[in-house]
Amino acid sequence: MMPPKAGAGAPGEISCRYGASRATFRGPARDLSRPYVVFLGGSATYGKAVRRPYPDLVEQAIGLTCVNLAAPNAGPDFYLADPGTLQIAAAAQAAVIQVPGAEGLSNPFYTVHNRRNDRFLAATPALRRLFPEVDFTDIHFTRHLLTVLSATDPGRFAQVRKALAATWLSRMELVLDHLPSRRLLLWIGEQAPSGEMTNLNAATTPLFVDDGMLATLQDGVSDTLTAILQCEAPPDRTSPATPSAREAVDRVDHAAIAALLVPRLGGLLSARTAPPLVPRGSQALA
Repeated sequence: MMPPKAGAGAPGEISCRYGASRATFRGPARDLSRPYVVFLGGSATYGKAVRRPYPDLVEQAIGLTCVNLAAPNAGPDFYLADPGTLQIAAAAQAAVIQVPGAEGLSNPFYTVHNRRNDRFLAATPALRRLFPEVDFTDIHFTRHLLTVLSATDPGRFAQVRKALAATWLSRMELVLDHLPSRRLLLWIGEQAPSGEMTNLNAATTPLFVDDGMLATLQDGVSDTLTAILQCEAPPDRTSPATPSAREAVDRVDHAAIAALLVPRLGGLLSARTAPPLVPRGSQALA
């Protein structure tokens, strides 16, 4: 583990690195020589705007080391691009995976930065053919891109949403394949997952991920938990690229998330053997 360094988020926040991983995570660094639980996720799990994100609170409650491997705006591409992080996750007793949105993935229509998954890098020829009237020069963030495409033509934009959903499912399955058999999928959002998750202004809800997509993953996880939360302050939603909109997801009730997680995670860890993975579609989201 590399020495921690000061961060720029909550007072006293430090960052750290683990083993061969190229990524920087929120510290202090945890001891990986003892049994541990890993937490994968994006901005809400990283908790830049809070002193103690929910992985720290869970660690205190269950008495087992909890390693926060989240990063701001991270999604499946973040982890699949870093085998070192996946190796650390694979060695854990259990993994908690915050459900990511579907927008921050390289897909048939556009590419994103493999670490800063909210950054739009380039439109593919397929997207330029689908939206020839759109000038992509001044678009730098994925939400800004999707807002422009949706406003330009909702019908054509539906093709982009379909591609995002298919890409999300395939990449999530790849990530799950690298994790320990005890896997808890955690939905954090302003609303519960449903069949219509198309609100581009929902700052804390996984974008374009619906209940059908989650049901498809049910055979690959041990448990699923939903946390419906309110931001402490409403974000500025006039521009998808403003820092206030991007960082609003940090200001959620981490104590409430921890309170929901502790009994469910405790149940997984107390089982002598890992529970069987749930058959697809047999468990309702709770």
